[in-house]
Amino acid sequence: MQRITRVMCDRNNSEKISLLDQYNSLLALLKPYLTDRTFSILAIARLIDDNQYIGWYTELEGQPVLLNEISDQSLKAKIEKTLQYRINDIETTVKLIPITAEQQAFISSWLLRIKSLGNHIYVINDEPVIVNTFEDPVLPAPAPVILPKSFWRWWHFLLLALLLLSLLGIIWYLFCPYGKAKPTIPDTKPVITQPVEEKKSDPQKEEQQPVVKSEPEPIPAPKSCITREEIANNTDTPKMVMIFDNSASMSLTLMETQASINQYLHADFYSMTQQEIDEYEKRMTRLPNRLSTSKKVALSSIDKIQADVNIALVTLSACPVAQTTPFYHYENRSKLKNKINRLQPLENKSATPLYSGIKQASKMLDGVNRDDYILVISDGEDNCTKANICALANKIATQQPRLKINIVDIAGQHKIDCVANKTGGKVYIAQSPKQIINQMDKAISSMNISKPICE
Repeated sequence: MQRITRVMCDRNNSEKISLLDQYNSLLALLKPYLTDRTFSILAIARLIDDNQYIGWYTELEGQPVLLNEISDQSLKAKIEKTLQYRINDIETTVKLIPITAEQQAFISSWLLRIKSLGNHIYVINDEPVIVNTFEDPVLPAPAPVILPKSFWRWWHFLLLALLLLSLLGIIWYLFCPYGKAKPTIPDTKPVITQPVEEKKSDPQKEEQQPVVKSEPEPIPAPKSCITREEIANNTDTPKMVMIFDNSASMSLTLMETQASINQYLHADFYSMTQQEIDEYEKRMTRLPNRLSTSKKVALSSIDKIQADVNIALVTLSACPVAQTTPFYHYENRSKLKNKINRLQPLENKSATPLYSGIKQASKMLDGVNRDDYILVISDGEDNCTKANICALANKIATQQPRLKINIVDIAGQHKIDCVANKTGGKVYIAQSPKQIINQMDKAISSMNISKPICE
């Protein structure tokens, strides 16, 4: 744990001391229910130096920088967006956790202080941390309400316009020459009748030749299917790598709330009997769980990917590195599906080497001369290394600009959003069986590689 900053503490200011105690109570109340990443936006306050200062600490590692001192506006906007995500996660969790009405009111009052514009926001490795000022909350001013003008203030303009249109119509009717019959003027010249020599008609000359208009050639519509000849002959089609999280957390059920799952992850199993532990684990891993549903949807998604796209699999099962497979051609996709179907988390040494998985997947693809794709199916972040996965994504975006990474986030923790954002991909949040089906379909559709074989 490192110190971010320290501020002078007036021990005679009873209100500030009371707020400090309340803040520490708030952290103790929230910590069991929040993820480490979400909890990290709340700096930890301690009295130091004979209680003369309040020291603000964090578990994050890196050099703290004030958000207002960041000159890169795009980076600053991204961090502000991350901060809002974390605050939204706290607000959502508070609505779900089992607390009393008094505790709910206490947390709600502190949420206003957490969102206060008067707080100091520090940034450590692109992660925001709030240092509370313990001042009255300063919230954004509400947008001004612009009332619509009364109809009776402009009705006379409408009436004047109608009168003007009526006058123009009358003038047009009186003076416009179009559509009126012209008067017939009798011919006063005498008619002289002379014999006319009868001429023989030439039927070939009289017959008018039809005029043939040349029509522009229609532009062929893009084909909505792939022929078998194209599959056999085209060697420059996109490729895809599916990164599949096979860690123990993927065994968690989809039938519990996130707050209940957080409570399970932080449970004190040492105070339980073995029977209680077994029953608790059975309830929290019952079907449908994250892994069973993700496997089922992944298998159906593979059938929707067009036949000329070769697919490889990268599995995240244990540290230090992810496991890879060769690319599977269309006729061998059954082997790929069998491999996914057999995935089960390893006992005792399960982990999520996500950094390794993305790095290896990117090396398997071109992403420069053709469009290539990575689909990540995971419920968390890397717990095998402290290497910066956002920096890795930035490097991939620079060196392989046509490599897009989409993420299906099973837990909705927003922990690896930067990987998709930096590579032009998207993040799809899925926390129920129905959401996983819908979001996986969207993730595949956005890759433009789902044309069927032409029959």
